Amino acid sequence: MIESTFFATLFLLFSLLPVNAQITVYGVTGQEPIGQTATNTAAAANYTGSAAYNPTVLIAPDIPTGDQYPSLQFELQLPTTGIDGISITQQGSFLGFSVEMSVANQVLGKNSTYLQVPFLNLMANVVQRGGAVNVRVGGNTQDLAVLVDSLPDGKIIAKDTSASTNPTDTPPLQFTNDLIVMMRRISDMTNVRWYLGIPFNDTNWRLAIAEQGQQILGDYLLGLQASNEPDLYADHGHRNTSYGPSDYLSEMQSLVSAMSSDSNIQNQDVLIAPNIATGDWTPENVWDTGFVDVLDTSLAYLAVEHYPTDNCFAQFGIGTPRDAQTIFPTFLNHTSGQSFVQPYLNSTAYAQTKGKKFLMMETNTASCGGFAGLSDSFGAALWTLDTAMQMAYSNFSGALLHVGGQNVYYNPFTPPPTNQSTFHQWTIGPVFYSTLAMAETIGPSNQSQVLDLGANNNNIYTPAYAVYENGTPVRVALFNYITDPSGGSDYTASIAFNGGQIASQVKVKYLLAPSVSEKHNITWAGQTFGAQFASDGRLTGTEDIQTVSCSSDSCSITVPAPGFALVFLTDDALSESGATGATTTFPTTAYTKSINTVTVDASVLATSNGNRGNGMMGSTSKGSVNSGKRARVGYGHGVDVAIIALACVVGALMM
Repeated sequence: MIESTFFATLFLLFSLLPVNAQITVYGVTGQEPIGQTATNTAAAANYTGSAAYNPTVLIAPDIPTGDQYPSLQFELQLPTTGIDGISITQQGSFLGFSVEMSVANQVLGKNSTYLQVPFLNLMANVVQRGGAVNVRVGGNTQDLAVLVDSLPDGKIIAKDTSASTNPTDTPPLQFTNDLIVMMRRISDMTNVRWYLGIPFNDTNWRLAIAEQGQQILGDYLLGLQASNEPDLYADHGHRNTSYGPSDYLSEMQSLVSAMSSDSNIQNQDVLIAPNIATGDWTPENVWDTGFVDVLDTSLAYLAVEHYPTDNCFAQFGIGTPRDAQTIFPTFLNHTSGQSFVQPYLNSTAYAQTKGKKFLMMETNTASCGGFAGLSDSFGAALWTLDTAMQMAYSNFSGALLHVGGQNVYYNPFTPPPTNQSTFHQWTIGPVFYSTLAMAETIGPSNQSQVLDLGANNNNIYTPAYAVYENGTPVRVALFNYITDPSGGSDYTASIAFNGGQIASQVKVKYLLAPSVSEKHNITWAGQTFGAQFASDGRLTGTEDIQTVSCSSDSCSITVPAPGFALVFLTDDALSESGATGATTTFPTTAYTKSINTVTVDASVLATSNGNRGNGMMGSTSKGSVNSGKRARVGYGHGVDVAIIALACVVGALMM
């Protein structure tokens, strides 16, 4: 353990340096949702802080009645031959993250020598379960980004908020290649793979991000997004009013030509397009131009971006006013996920005929930041998990949950404002739990196929999926959208193989909360990330994996109302998902101050989940990590004591 007096001395020594306390967020409005005064808590009614910490709690929908009320006892027969409608093979990294480029220096790290430990831990948790995690650094701000040699004060990102555009007040960005170096160092520690984007605000192509991205990230770069929501360019004033799919194709051809003439871009087949928002254009409008055939050898993926609704009126005064309490029930049933994917079923089938993977590059509960009390609720976690499973079943090959700054409600994870980072930790949103559950449900074999079981006579409140590997069912995912504190709406599903014998026992993990309205009291297999400002990215608590004995022909699994149950039909299915055992994460044991320091209880550390042994791990013992190129991480990572102390103290002072 590093002596606290040593750090107190260092802190005193550097306390005379000037402090830059600027908060690196933009557009914080403290907005309140429209028309919710009657359902807000007293604190929320007067809340004027950042959206990410809004205390609004909605009212859970009433228990359904009549024909809508589900049977509480039903059978699930899992077919083992002739499985109609099963998906293409999927990867455990199916559900990843889309980090808005303008906040990458808050989420990933200040620079390549000061990484955010909570982010590393969060990614390690996903990697442990799914084998890898895919992260996009992009969004609206990527289209306006310019790579520069350096920025004042050693910054890696600078925003010009005075020149913001779009209805969403998107600021032009400047960034240095240290952003990409930082991404590579994160990949060296955890198996994070990346998507970047080529700026598309004009056709004087700025290809430096493609050059540097390939050179620095190597195989960790999955692809380069070409445009971000081009179907909205005309509405946002970035193109003339007649701009259409044919014009977009012409610009893509110009980009491909410029890339092919650039000797510094070694891989040409890396583009991701068209990334439309399905606003003014449909995917079919793009395909009908011959888009895929014309650009075939340059396209790595086909992709779209889509949110089920928006809250733009509340934040920007555009669009339709929407009330979160009114629309909350529309998220809390299986129909929502089915409706979400329906516009793309033709395109996922089309992509297969062209030998392309189809991605959802950006999504979340609602565009323009989501809704207070809805986007940050356990109900949103169930919706996200069900919708991700529905996308996998519908032959998407991946989906990314968007991560914004302090001014949005839907973040999977939010670092504290930089002027509070010495005494507050991260806030982990409910939808991050969905990512963990999804990674375990699919698993890391890369051979998983998903089947919607049409459970309980297709009741919309009790959907279920089976996951197969090499034609054999290995996991079953069960949902219960109903909130019923009495326990009267808990259901029991009896799982049986059609033509096969089930094991003598199965293992079950539960994603639970008291209500779909719950914001923080959420557990995955008995473990939690805690409340606001409480997490360093590691799960706390003792992992609870339940064992259920089976009869000769079926296993009866109870699912609380509300809740999600993941049933592992074999011990191999459990172990390959990284769902058992403690593994090393990135400890936060270096102190930046002699007060408000991070401490880790030994029992918590012993039961924490992490990176499953993949990648470069840290230690609190000097010299225990192999030498070589290493990043210093924000709170400490087993590197040289003097260097980590200097990095931590100077980093804290520069926030």
